[in-house]
Amino acid sequence: MGVVPDAVRAPDIDEDPLKAELPRPYCGRMAREKVAAVAADADDIVLCADTTVAVGRRILGKPADAAEAEAFLRLMSGRRHKVITAVAVKRGPKIWERDVQSVVKMKSLSDAEIKSYLATGDWQGKAGGYGIQGPAGALIPWISGSFTAIVGLPLAETANLLIAAGYPLTGGT
Repeated sequence: MGVVPDAVRAPDIDEDPLKAELPRPYCGRMAREKVAAVAADADDIVLCADTTVAVGRRILGKPADAAEAEAFLRLMSGRRHKVITAVAVKRGPKIWERDVQSVVKMKSLSDAEIKSYLATGDWQGKAGGYGIQGPAGALIPWISGSFTAIVGLPLAETANLLIAAGYPLTGGT
């Protein structure tokens, strides 16, 4: 989109889901809490996002280790799951937000495919233990929704939020 941030500040928030919290409300809450936690001047525009992978009502966060990543992959193997990305933009006291849900089908994975993927280390720090933009893209035969939202930032929706906040996007974005 041609947007270059003046600063990158990681918000320090608790990302644990609340008891019985559903994936979509959880993801929206994370984006809102992140944007609220970033200290900014009144005219600064702050953008935060959160991506959540869900199998049914179960939230698959960032795996703590390779064993948890393997468990996530086995759970998603041969099934569809949802990827939800929520974006929040703040300027002064005003917050604009949007979430995008996509459906992703992961192929049935063999033990060798799981072992090979885990060995790449690409699962680290990624919701659900995979990133579609990396080696795991070979494990995803079908999506319905926004590819950029699955990667972690829905560009079309984010552009609209930035424009609403007064950011001067130009050049066809």
